[in-house]
Amino acid sequence: MAYFKLSGKTTMKTFQNLIVDCLKAVDEVFPWDLQELIDAKQSLLLLDTREPCEFSALHIKGSVNVPRGILEPACDYGYDETVPELVTARDQDVIVICRSGKRSVLAAYTMQLMGYQFVKSLKTGVKGWNDFELPLHDTRGQVVDGDEADAILAPNVQPQQMPPQLQK
Repeated sequence: MAYFKLSGKTTMKTFQNLIVDCLKAVDEVFPWDLQELIDAKQSLLLLDTREPCEFSALHIKGSVNVPRGILEPACDYGYDETVPELVTARDQDVIVICRSGKRSVLAAYTMQLMGYQFVKSLKTGVKGWNDFELPLHDTRGQVVDGDEADAILAPNVQPQQMPPQLQK
């Protein structure tokens, strides 16, 4: 859990608290609205911040994979992780994507701090994209069956990962 010092007092933030705080500054786009932008051939950078194994299993066609863990150096020149297409997109429409729309909010917020002017998060992430029956592709470019995508995207929280009062 994250702790912050405010006025000499230490305050704890949960993951959900961080998301709620960042949403005050981050705009979101729904899957169907993103599909309209893509269909209109709008110039967009689709940035998928999931881990490479998640991305290879399924992703939105045309998206670029930059895992959340290396986002900051990927957005800047001079690092092994630098992604020139991303660095030069500060004045371009960027839609940040993750599984459920939470990590993407944190990433979009960070990108705003780094000077990205038109960055938004995909509300509900690839899970919502799939729920709306929009196509997801694997690394071979093949469309992933919706039911298969559901299984891949389903949460897999183990009992020991639940808060103590909810463990059985």
